[in-house]
Amino acid sequence: MVKVNENYLKLKAGYLFPEISKRVNKYTQANSGLEVIKLGIGDVTEPLPKACIDAMSKAINEMGTNNGFKGYGPEQGYGWLREKISLNDFISRGCQISAEEIFVSDGSKCDSSNILDILGDDNLIAVTDPVYPVYVDSNVMTGRTGETLKNGTYQGLSYLAINEDNNFLPEVPKNKVDIVYLCFPNNPTGATITKKELKKWVDYANENNSLILFDAAYEAFIQDKDIPHSIYEIDGAKNCAIEFRSFSKNAGFTGVRCAYTVVPKNISGQNSNGDKINLWPLWNRRQCTKFNGVSYIVQRGAEAVYSSQGKKEINSLIDFYMENAKIMQNKLRSAGFKVYGGDNAPYVWIKVPANMTSWDFFDYLLEKANVVGTPGSGFGLAGEGYFRLSAFNSRKNVINAMKQIINI
Repeated sequence: MVKVNENYLKLKAGYLFPEISKRVNKYTQANSGLEVIKLGIGDVTEPLPKACIDAMSKAINEMGTNNGFKGYGPEQGYGWLREKISLNDFISRGCQISAEEIFVSDGSKCDSSNILDILGDDNLIAVTDPVYPVYVDSNVMTGRTGETLKNGTYQGLSYLAINEDNNFLPEVPKNKVDIVYLCFPNNPTGATITKKELKKWVDYANENNSLILFDAAYEAFIQDKDIPHSIYEIDGAKNCAIEFRSFSKNAGFTGVRCAYTVVPKNISGQNSNGDKINLWPLWNRRQCTKFNGVSYIVQRGAEAVYSSQGKKEINSLIDFYMENAKIMQNKLRSAGFKVYGGDNAPYVWIKVPANMTSWDFFDYLLEKANVVGTPGSGFGLAGEGYFRLSAFNSRKNVINAMKQIINI
């Protein structure tokens, strides 16, 4: 009989968001006709920017002609999109990232998992706690951790707690780790990191020959001009960091699927003999072998993000969601909740009542206010006692959800 990958058996009972869906479905089935407002999963709700729709419509028409038809595209992404990304997202901010260092993909969630293909199994890995669950689960699935401990953590991972006491900023490890995952603006807490604080991580990585996997999926929501949008704004980061970006949140591409990963050409690891090995060729080979590229139509839509019309429409979308976050902040604080995040990220992170666990609070909001959020404990041990609400929803739903929470 075929053998299974037993690493999957180490995973906790259910991935966080399917578990939320299961509970919500059970509740709505038992209360037929009841309308539930979902502020849990960070999925966008507003229509795609017109500039992107027009570009994709034009691309579809091209595909219907002999001259315009496109088959397999380059696995790394079309050059014209990579050039636009390089110019607008990096060079404009003083980051010398070339088009060749940018790899277009179908999602940063996928890339943050797939990057493990080119990294050894015996690296010491650190994650923040709470953390985006994919970072942990992808390492479990590939055999990079031990068994689950009683408290829900995994043997073999270093957990860097982020909480009120440290202003939701992880402390640089005192010991050496080989790989560290950082996400700023942070999912789930909404916290941000200054250039000064991020420089400490870059210095640590370069001093210890470590690799930073930097998730910047929410950088477009940064309002404070002093907060870096990319780790490459920090001197030395090109020697130690790989960055993940996405069009899902800023341009509403959660259902369209387009993202990119930056792998600097001079970033290196080593083999078992201690020889220096460049990572760029490894990732390029991985993509050429396991990925056929993002569709031409979608990439034309992503290119339109950088047009003058596209920039204007995307800024409007960002303003819309950040206004939602501001409404949530104000209403929840007026109701007596301690609220974090929401200033430079589309998430608010709230302290749950002292007599409840985060899953207790989930059930409480669902049953009493008919509002769905995300329990902090689903993001890790240090997330217990907190709760995440997403600003990705219609204005009507956000206003109604706040009224229903306040009126419990």
